[in-house]
Amino acid sequence: MREEWELPVALRPRQEGLDFDLETAYRSLVLLHAKISDDSWTAADLGTERLGSGVVIRSAERKVILTIGYLITEAQSIWLTTRDGRVMQAYPLAYDQVSGFGLVQPLGSLDAPALERGTASALGIGDRVIVVGHGGAEHSLEARLIARREFAGYWEYLLDDALFTAPPHPQWGGTALIGSDGLLLGIGSLFVQETLAHENFDANMFVPVDLLEPVLEDMIQLGQPRRQPRPWLGVYTAEQADRVMVANLMRGGPAHRAGLRPGDVIAEVGGQPVRSLPQLFRAVWSAGSAGAQVPLTLTRGKQSLHVSVHSGNRDDFLKKPLQH
Repeated sequence: MREEWELPVALRPRQEGLDFDLETAYRSLVLLHAKISDDSWTAADLGTERLGSGVVIRSAERKVILTIGYLITEAQSIWLTTRDGRVMQAYPLAYDQVSGFGLVQPLGSLDAPALERGTASALGIGDRVIVVGHGGAEHSLEARLIARREFAGYWEYLLDDALFTAPPHPQWGGTALIGSDGLLLGIGSLFVQETLAHENFDANMFVPVDLLEPVLEDMIQLGQPRRQPRPWLGVYTAEQADRVMVANLMRGGPAHRAGLRPGDVIAEVGGQPVRSLPQLFRAVWSAGSAGAQVPLTLTRGKQSLHVSVHSGNRDDFLKKPLQH
């Protein structure tokens, strides 16, 4: 599958000042094309055909593809295209709900170099980075780190230290964030708007690769990290004037079964007031592991309601990949 777009030459990476070979890095990126069945839980929100990049990395024993997890969630088939145009089938190994990382196993010999992983801990505001997508220089750009902060996603997702870069890559999903030394620092997740000094910037959010190291081998060997799954409500939420509102619900999910409705305000979790998404998520996760009862206080119009949600494990609600 050929991508018929190119970034302007002025935005593309320059070899000058870099301690690694750009062309070798380009060869570490693959195009990832995932197909999802129409009856999957995530089909309505994420689509049934998902296209993005993946990065060839090496574990203790083999090469695997690191990408952002939403590209492969509930995937029934995955195809990879290498820099030289070779196409092969692949299998979704794991999706870590906490970090958002996904791992894919190529079903064939992958003639592409593995990108060595670094750490984003020393990356500072203003530092030069390279955002690499599949397709070489035409699909890669030079950027700067403009912010690093907590990030909360409406789908019950929270990062303590997310990375934000500008200018943004137009096809950010699964792109590689590479430092000037050629080491992998993060994986592209989102297009966002950042406000700095009262000015709005279009940017990309990256998940730091540091979150992968403690769980990589478990994801490969077990299909998931060796940790208790967090309680999941199946609710999409939004902040509005220091209130957390229910924007939508996963039909048939825990919150939907407990009677929550769009427009409800979640005022408390376990008697603890919540005014932001991070407060909400941390309060829910403090209830224990998946399956725990999560007591909520809701405001619905002029009513105050007390509801106990029997939480679930999000992974249990997702279609599993076909076995290979």
